[in-house]
Amino acid sequence: MRYLWLLLFAISTLQAYIYDIDITPSFSHKTFNKIKILDQKELSYNSIDSIDFSEISDLAYDKKTHILYMISDESKLYLFDASFDDKIDIKPLKAVKLRKKNGKKFKKWLRDSEGMTLDGKRRLIISFEGVPKIAWFHKNSKKLGQLIKKYKLPSILRDPSNYRTKNKELEALAWHPKYGILTIAEWPLKKYHKKTQTIYSLSGKKWHFKAEPEPRSAISAIEVMDDGNLLVLERSFTGLFDPFIITLKKIYLNKCKKHICKQEVLLKMNSHRGWAVDNFEGLTKVGKDRYIMISDDNDNFYQKTIMIYFEVKQ
Repeated sequence: MRYLWLLLFAISTLQAYIYDIDITPSFSHKTFNKIKILDQKELSYNSIDSIDFSEISDLAYDKKTHILYMISDESKLYLFDASFDDKIDIKPLKAVKLRKKNGKKFKKWLRDSEGMTLDGKRRLIISFEGVPKIAWFHKNSKKLGQLIKKYKLPSILRDPSNYRTKNKELEALAWHPKYGILTIAEWPLKKYHKKTQTIYSLSGKKWHFKAEPEPRSAISAIEVMDDGNLLVLERSFTGLFDPFIITLKKIYLNKCKKHICKQEVLLKMNSHRGWAVDNFEGLTKVGKDRYIMISDDNDNFYQKTIMIYFEVKQ
């Protein structure tokens, strides 16, 4: 079926490009602190299956089928045939819009999809803002993107009034082999200090950690690491003339004192220090200690969809 999708895509798509790109401040080396950059690409597709390709908010990779899922913040789901050895190798397969159980499209205010992951049974799980929810969606070809069920959220996450704004809700999502589905709001909930972030499991367990010191620092994505700790993608942007800062850091879930977990900054990318960073929003694990992250172009001519393939050095 994957090869049929590739054939249909090749026939129907006229303009699709993947460019080499370099966002790093150095041409001579690609290891920075504990992050080794393995490959960097700009993705440029007009559309896939007649669905505009833009505003990617998260990623999930199925290592068994080699399918890479991308979700936009308008409930558009894209599938790619993908492999990650030394380089990024991806080819579009299919695109659909997420649908309700009855097959109808989500209304505009209910389709702000932000986080995505695959659970231990390789089920496709997606989180939403606006009306906060986490739900399981079909992966098979006939019902691809159709809602199967919604998960019950902890009580504090159900009420939109607990969040700082409707656009700062369930931004990040991951699945942990011990704790199950984990999620983080983009900004801390109103009840917490604006620099105290919280990881929530659907069972009600919580972990707290400190947000980065830069202004308006926000969580973009999370992923579970090989050792069971959490890789966090955090960004800070306050205006065109201020630095755009992207941080990759590790949260130690089993090393928490006084309700705050130990954290380690693995890399800080600062646009005022030579990094050509963009609005990185998505993150997924693709191999042992290896990950990809992707930027959201905000459907803006001046921004790009950039994919970075990197390794966390131990």
